[in-house]
Amino acid sequence: MVFSTTLFLFIYLPVVLLLYYVTPLRWRNVVLLIANLVFYGWGEPVYIAVMAASVLFDYVLGMLIEKKRNKESAAKAFVALSVVLNLGLLVFFKYTDFIAANIGKSPLGIALPVGISFYTFQKMSYIIDVYRGDAKAQRNIVSFATFVTLFPQLIAGPIIKYRDVAAQIDSREHNFDRFSAGICTFMVGLAKKVLLANNIGMLWDVYKACDPSGVSVLGAWLGAAAFTFQIYFDFSGYSDMAIGLGRMFGFEFKINFDYPYISKSITEFWRRWHISLGSWFREYLYIPLGGNRVSVPRHMLNLLIVWAATGIWHGASWNFLIWGLYYGVILVLEKLFLLKALEHLPKAVRVVYSMFIVIIGWVIFSIEDLSSFTAYIGAMFGASGTGAVWSDVYYLLSYLPLIVVMALASTPLAKTLYLKLGERARGVFCLCAVLAGLVLCTAYLVDATYNPFLYFRF
Repeated sequence: MVFSTTLFLFIYLPVVLLLYYVTPLRWRNVVLLIANLVFYGWGEPVYIAVMAASVLFDYVLGMLIEKKRNKESAAKAFVALSVVLNLGLLVFFKYTDFIAANIGKSPLGIALPVGISFYTFQKMSYIIDVYRGDAKAQRNIVSFATFVTLFPQLIAGPIIKYRDVAAQIDSREHNFDRFSAGICTFMVGLAKKVLLANNIGMLWDVYKACDPSGVSVLGAWLGAAAFTFQIYFDFSGYSDMAIGLGRMFGFEFKINFDYPYISKSITEFWRRWHISLGSWFREYLYIPLGGNRVSVPRHMLNLLIVWAATGIWHGASWNFLIWGLYYGVILVLEKLFLLKALEHLPKAVRVVYSMFIVIIGWVIFSIEDLSSFTAYIGAMFGASGTGAVWSDVYYLLSYLPLIVVMALASTPLAKTLYLKLGERARGVFCLCAVLAGLVLCTAYLVDATYNPFLYFRF
């Protein structure tokens, strides 16, 4: 992580907020840009130069595309140049060693710049939107650089489209209600990460470290369920923190998770999970390929292409490609006939169907070694031949209260109850929850070892 959570929470963020709000409005983007670069460069200052060069390149190309919009060939050439450069940088840093290892060459040991997958996609969306006429080219280099490097969501999303925040970059509203709502949202995200994700992650660490051939059916499912909860509360926690921080600085970002674990199909799951990534691939890859406005075979191929790309985007390892294609095949089957069949089943059965597929998917996602994840999935279905052992029962009973809390927190129940409160009661509850959350999270952070967000590696 660029900063430790404690350093960020108690020193860096308060200082940045203070400087931001004492600065005149017209200079606040400058303060924010400096804060973004310091935040990003704290752990990897060498990659600030890479980011700065790519930002400057797309800034110039954006203006050239707008200027040459009437000359289709020239505008397309500039778009192609931007796409090639951005994807070229992404491939170089993220996939060079993977490609080298698979063709028998020695890896170069290239370090992956934090958040490159996210800010690369943001810059590409800007260029494409300017070309399409969906957004005007940003002529203020500070404003454009602030958009690309915005530290609340820089290193793990959500992926922000320029057209969604263009007006906010140049002029945004700052008020007490938005700031206080930002604090509440931020603390919800921090609690998800520190109190829930980190604790259930320790259970997954136990089973991931085991030889899959010796894991019982109960243990295998317990470990898989642990990672299923860990990645949700870890990543949605970060997204909530980013949205909350954005509000503190006057921005309003779209939600990135919408209770995906209550989905009644995989199609619905991917409308609720990592919404910003799904939206990006839909708008900038799936629809340009023809989407569903083509023949059935071509439509199915489009889905497989998009999901292969989604898998590879997550990391330079075969398991991510398999994970993407796994979902691609299931979504193809749902489009062809499964969705119609599911409509005749009770809601609870449909949720169980979705979660069964999702849990298997997270096992594929979490274990990079192909033989290990296949062996682990085999253990989930009794291939190891090992029955439940006392240690598995012990872990189940020990973590059961936490699992119940997380299962309930994966539904809109708490939000529904909160909204039923009166306005004054909601304010008091939010204040108490923030204070309690801050105390509990601080206690855990002081006592904990380094535990970064899972999506930092993507």
